[in-house]
Amino acid sequence: MRYCLECGHEAEYKIPATDNMPRLVCPNCHYIHYENPKVICGSLVIHENRVLLCRRAIEPQYGLWTLPAGFMENGETMAEGAARECYEEAEAVVLNPHLYCLYDIPDIGQIYSIYITELKDGAYGIGAESLDSALFKEEDIPWDEIAFEAVRRTLKSYFEDRKQFDSHDQFPVHQDYIGKDQSIKRY
Repeated sequence: MRYCLECGHEAEYKIPATDNMPRLVCPNCHYIHYENPKVICGSLVIHENRVLLCRRAIEPQYGLWTLPAGFMENGETMAEGAARECYEEAEAVVLNPHLYCLYDIPDIGQIYSIYITELKDGAYGIGAESLDSALFKEEDIPWDEIAFEAVRRTLKSYFEDRKQFDSHDQFPVHQDYIGKDQSIKRY
């Protein structure tokens, strides 16, 4: 980006006096453009001990399986975003969302928030951003065709937690880091 979002004047990258990081700053109106991480909201949808996955019809990772998830929109909560994305990608209505996994992914400027939910009436379909959707038992998960590391970790956590707890309400919240620098402290 080269131009100010406020006045359209050519802007420059520099460290503002009130900051410690380079930002796009307009020399004309002094607007500072902050670039912040994007929040991804998703649902780990459970129905009769099976997990709902969608096969992606869009890039990145076209054709691979994922949890229904996408970018949070302004004006909605993370849980609302997760529910909306689930409906958009799998025509599924979710119930009883509980925050389940939270991943920091600084290398790509994203934060993943995954809610564990139940599937209303067992009904789902195929949304515009999906090639297919299906409910999978643990032994049928297509592990070699999972699109994202956050999805892989969420599924593994779920199958482990399911062995230890009687109810989703008892599951702990998992918080972790995904990135190149593995020396960063994990939670």
